[in-house]
Amino acid sequence: MARKEQQGQQEQQSRQGRREAVKAARLPEVRLPELSAWEGGELEPDGDYDGLEFADLDLAGQEGIGARFMDCALRRCALDEAGLAKARILDSVLEGVRGVGTDLSGAALRDVELVEARLGGVQLHGAVLERVVFRGGKIDYLNLRKARLKDVVFDGCVLVEADFAGAVLERVEFRGCALRGADFTGARMADVDLRGAVELDIARGVDALSGAVISPPQLFDLAPALAAQLGLRVLS
Repeated sequence: MARKEQQGQQEQQSRQGRREAVKAARLPEVRLPELSAWEGGELEPDGDYDGLEFADLDLAGQEGIGARFMDCALRRCALDEAGLAKARILDSVLEGVRGVGTDLSGAALRDVELVEARLGGVQLHGAVLERVVFRGGKIDYLNLRKARLKDVVFDGCVLVEADFAGAVLERVEFRGCALRGADFTGARMADVDLRGAVELDIARGVDALSGAVISPPQLFDLAPALAAQLGLRVLS
C-alpha cells in the first residue's frame, strides 16, 4: 500500500514538474483611466496621445509614424494602410479594429490588449511586443519577421500564414487559437507553449521549434513535416 502511495506521489510530482517546465506568459494588466474623446482630426507623425478614446473613426491612410499612444483605447476604427511605423503603444486597448496593410513595423507594444481585430497584411516586422494579448478575431498574413515577443498570448484567434521568420519568442502562448500555414524559419524560442492551439499547421521552420512545447497529438500531426525536415521517407 505504501509503495502505491509512493508511486502516486511520484506521478503527481512528475506531472507538476512538466507543467512547471514551461514558464507561463505574464498577461498585461491594462487599467484605463477616464478617457477623453479624440476630436483632433488626423493623426500626426510623432504625435503624443494620452488618455484618449478613438471610437468608430476612419483612420485609413493616416500617418502617425513615431507616434506615442499612452492609456488609450481604439475601438472599431478602420486602419487600412495606416502608417504607424515605430509607434509606441503603451497600456492601451485596441478593440474591434479592422484594416488591410496597417504598418506597425518597428513599433513597440507594451501592456496592450488587441481584442476581436480583423486585420490583413499587418506589418509588425522588427517590432517589440511585451505583455501583449491577442484575444479573438482573425489576422491574415501577420508579418512578425525579426520581431521580439516576450509574454505574448494568442487567445482564441485565427492566424492565417503568420510569419515569425527570424523572430525571438520568449514566454509566448497559443490558447485555443488556429495557427494555419505559419512560418517559423530561423525563429528562436524559449518557453513557447503551442499545446493550446486547436489547429497547428506549420508550413516552414518546423526545425526551429526547439524551445517550444507541443502535445502528443500535435506531434502526430507534425510528423510528416518533421520527417521531411530529417529527410526520412515513410513507406508502407
